[in-house]
Amino acid sequence: MTPVVTAAVLLAAVTHAGWNAIAHRITDKLVGFTLISGGGMLIGLALIPFTAVPAAGAWPYLIASSGIHIAYYALLMTSFRLGDFGQAYPIARGTAPLVVTLLAALFAHEVPDGWAAAGIALSCAGLTGVALWGLRGRKPDWAAIGAALATGLTIAAYTVVDGLGVRASGSSLGYIAWLMAVQGAVIPVYALRRWRGRFAAELRPFARVGLLGAALSVTAYALVLWAQTKAELAPIAALRESSIIVGAAIGAVFFKERFGAPRIAAAGLLVVGIGLMLHAG
Repeated sequence: MTPVVTAAVLLAAVTHAGWNAIAHRITDKLVGFTLISGGGMLIGLALIPFTAVPAAGAWPYLIASSGIHIAYYALLMTSFRLGDFGQAYPIARGTAPLVVTLLAALFAHEVPDGWAAAGIALSCAGLTGVALWGLRGRKPDWAAIGAALATGLTIAAYTVVDGLGVRASGSSLGYIAWLMAVQGAVIPVYALRRWRGRFAAELRPFARVGLLGAALSVTAYALVLWAQTKAELAPIAALRESSIIVGAAIGAVFFKERFGAPRIAAAGLLVVGIGLMLHAG
């Protein structure tokens, strides 16, 4: 990974944590994700006239990714509704590089070495700590943890699918434009049917912040897709999840979520594990 690719992925990590924080801040998750997903669709439609149409070989990946992204949005909404941002975000994002490492070996023939194996072990320990810290005799909220883990699986799936798709597309910008346009309509259409005559009224109070989230979301993923044409999938996925630290800070500062020493240590293990996977790349 060159310095330019590394910088692009780190910027994607920051912008990704930002749009997830915005999605969490909007109390009604359907409102938030309608604005973010619909705003992404509008950005994609605006870009299409100025970008190349993805090559034919990219379209099966693009269509599959659209379906996976819809499942991702649904699961992310659920995990944010059930759990703290400082817990749900690290679990969802930390799960992804573990699974991407395995999927990249299977489907992209990018086989991990011993560093990656050590990174997976440390990351799993960190994930467990982030998930279970602070229970103090209480039973784990398995619904929240399960939703976050399932979100991580969808992240891993679309990361690999889009990594293969963007490489086949011939244009990373064209791929992201069409992807946003295709998958971005589903949640707004569902919301339109559910709210009927109240659609604009439901969205108006959060329109500005929601559309900012959409811009951050598209920027974050466009940077990642471009990077995936320049380097292997697993180290990019690992480096991108440095957003875990940004997300933890946002949860503590803006949402007043307690993030004490045990969870900091657990998140630290997670990040060290991700760093080892990055070293493997």
